Amino acid sequence: MADPQVVQRVKEVIARVLETDPDSIADDANFVFDLGASSMQSLSLVAAFEEEFGIEMEEDKALEVQSVADAADFIQGYLKK
Repeated sequence: MADPQVVQRVKEVIARVLETDPDSIADDANFVFDLGASSMQSLSLVAAFEEEFGIEMEEDKALEVQSVADAADFIQGYLKK
């Protein structure tokens, strides 16, 4: 499980990209089915996560991540390197 601060930052990035309230985003929310992200918005999320956390993610693997919690865990893995 990712650090709660990482989860909160992930939600804030998602809220900016998808133009929604970060408090309305559940940890287990699916980007496409629950939050309505398009494929273009998914690419924007990857870029926004990289900018927010100062990391460079492998794009193909990043795009396989489907939920908020999984994104936080995925990003947390990059922060430990």
